[in-house]
Amino acid sequence: MSNGDIFVGEVIGTAILILFGAGVCAAVTLRHSKARASGWVVIAFGWGFGVLAGAYTAAPLSGGQLNPAVTIGIAVDTGKWDKVWVYLLGQIVGAMLGAVLAYLVYLAQFQANVRKEGTPEGSDDEPAPTLGIFSTIPEIRSPVANLVTEIIATMSLVLPVLAFGLTKGLGESGTTVLIVSLLVVGIGLSLGGPTGYAINPARDLGPRIVHAFLPIPNKGTSDWGYSWIPVVGPLIGGALAGLVYNVAF
Repeated sequence: MSNGDIFVGEVIGTAILILFGAGVCAAVTLRHSKARASGWVVIAFGWGFGVLAGAYTAAPLSGGQLNPAVTIGIAVDTGKWDKVWVYLLGQIVGAMLGAVLAYLVYLAQFQANVRKEGTPEGSDDEPAPTLGIFSTIPEIRSPVANLVTEIIATMSLVLPVLAFGLTKGLGESGTTVLIVSLLVVGIGLSLGGPTGYAINPARDLGPRIVHAFLPIPNKGTSDWGYSWIPVVGPLIGGALAGLVYNVAF
């Protein structure tokens, strides 16, 4: 695969991933959305379907990694680092593009997300916080605990992804991406409660940058003080998964 194919594939695939993922978060969060308050299960499946659509689309061009943690895990396992920077650049650009697209889809809902005169505190008409649509926010802010959660959750993604390569039938049948998508849903349901399961540095950092610059009413902070955890944690988790896979398999 050429650098150009890798870059284009990762941009398109990651943009689709974030469009679905940020889109489902917006659908569940924002007022005047038909899916408002439909819950965490809907969010987990929305992200899983985002992986499904994005990875299948990108696969012919780049292999559809869509995640710096996966890219690092593969590089640690194989020792091939020469194209890592192309994957990472494409993933960050794609994540930013996908966040902008999700914002445009819900533009009217974002514009309506303002406090109306006379709205009481805590009512259903209270403007919804918007950062969680784009990036992760921990339920309990504890840097050590949050970092550990992201490391373990990312290992739970990357190690199976690497192991799926040993199952020849999955690759030949084209069902590897489907299985990975279901794995992402499972991680969301099982391990996503503490931090919102970034498990992907590009998924969190790219949309957070976009959130900081977009003209969103009731935007609030982009929480840069927390932003290093969903980047560093998944990178550590991906590297550890690659190391474990290399040693054990």
